[in-house]
Amino acid sequence: MNVLFVTSEAEPFIKTGGLAHVSYALPKYLKRLGVDVRVVIPKYKNIKVPKEGLKFVKWFTVPVGWRTQYCGIFEYNLDGVIYYFIDNEYYFYRDECYGYYDEAERFAFFDRASLMMLKEVGFKADIIHCNDWETGMIPVLYKIQYQFDPFYANIKTIFTIHNLAYQGNFDPNILPDLFNLSKDLYFNGTLGFYSAMSFMKGGISFSDEITTVSKTYAEEIQTSGFGERMEGLLKSRKDHIRGILNGIDYEIYNPSTDKYLFKNYDVNTVRERKNENKVNLQKHLSLYIDGQVPMIGIISRLTWQKGVGLIKAAIHDILKMDVQFVILGTGDSEAEWFFMNLQRMYPGRVSANMLFDEVLEHRIYGASDIFLMPSLFEPCGLSQLIAMRYGSLPLVHETGGLKDTVKPFNKYTGEGTGFSFASYDPITLVNVLRMALEYYWNDKEVWYNIVVQAMSCDYSWEKSAKQYKELYESTIKNG
Repeated sequence: MNVLFVTSEAEPFIKTGGLAHVSYALPKYLKRLGVDVRVVIPKYKNIKVPKEGLKFVKWFTVPVGWRTQYCGIFEYNLDGVIYYFIDNEYYFYRDECYGYYDEAERFAFFDRASLMMLKEVGFKADIIHCNDWETGMIPVLYKIQYQFDPFYANIKTIFTIHNLAYQGNFDPNILPDLFNLSKDLYFNGTLGFYSAMSFMKGGISFSDEITTVSKTYAEEIQTSGFGERMEGLLKSRKDHIRGILNGIDYEIYNPSTDKYLFKNYDVNTVRERKNENKVNLQKHLSLYIDGQVPMIGIISRLTWQKGVGLIKAAIHDILKMDVQFVILGTGDSEAEWFFMNLQRMYPGRVSANMLFDEVLEHRIYGASDIFLMPSLFEPCGLSQLIAMRYGSLPLVHETGGLKDTVKPFNKYTGEGTGFSFASYDPITLVNVLRMALEYYWNDKEVWYNIVVQAMSCDYSWEKSAKQYKELYESTIKNG
């Protein structure tokens, strides 16, 4: 089975969010299951690809409406997976991956170039697996313009929604201008989305199957609360929507071998050695040194979706308790300012790190006792899975993948892998945290029983990759 995995970012080459992790790990594990999966991403200015092993394959021209643009193809083999890099400096040699005035044109080029590349390199795909709005026009172009070419015949398309909030909505005039498609696709509602045309709607409407990154999120997006005004469309395709939970790469996130930790540990040594990581991180971040003080960690994009507003409303009540707070991430400038000011207000107790730092990321997982993740909505979430792997108990809002992965502690049965709250308000958050801290302070046996259960969970990519392979096979068979 041959699969082309199309994505706008992938570790270790370029990363702005969780999509990059999925785009690296899932293909690697699919390859181990015997799938010939190849990944295609843009060749951004800041792409990290070793010159050794990077091979120029060929170049050709890509029509972008009335424009004819150069497209170079580079190839690199990582963990047995072939990565193709779409090269065009006009579109991709920029300081950032996203956020430009010509975003529609950039990804119109990328989507058509990815389709044309198949024929140019001679890779006969059975499945084209598209990810998020940036690739949403590939199923549209395939169904309307490519499927009748004998080389492209019988390809099936799968579209994964990683976050429905980002939709790629643009002026309808781009249909003829960038795609040579009729504006009838806007007027008849096929691609029209209120006063715009939508890449996301194209992926949902034209793909053979749709996946989201957790079972709960697959259900949530069919409701008005989470559907981002696309719930009607999604309901109409409910028989073709499936939630497959993301995993984490246990080869990267493993506290017993993690090279970034001050002290490695496993489920048998976490009780003794986790505190050593905490003390060393306290020294590193100039926090008060106390191995017994509970450390709360946050590693996140600092946006409204990630619960920044809720944290702001609750934080002073949280800091009335004897805790330390460590934040790592970037995002809205107002949120960054808030956390930096919080550090000035609570010296020695709060560490605000407004950056992305891979080493510090791993050390916060290894040192923190509680991992706070109060997202307003969360399609899947990876941070809570990593936190459990490192014995940092997640405290989460019951939504999307957080609800699917974190089992709230039940004091009657002793079962659980973290703590959760359903009512999205600061009082509830503070009360649940206070309850969790009671176990930390007063009943270490209960606390470490929860830690052991969390660390013993299996959220590896092997399980998810098997489900994707089964989906590929059934899509081909039923086509």
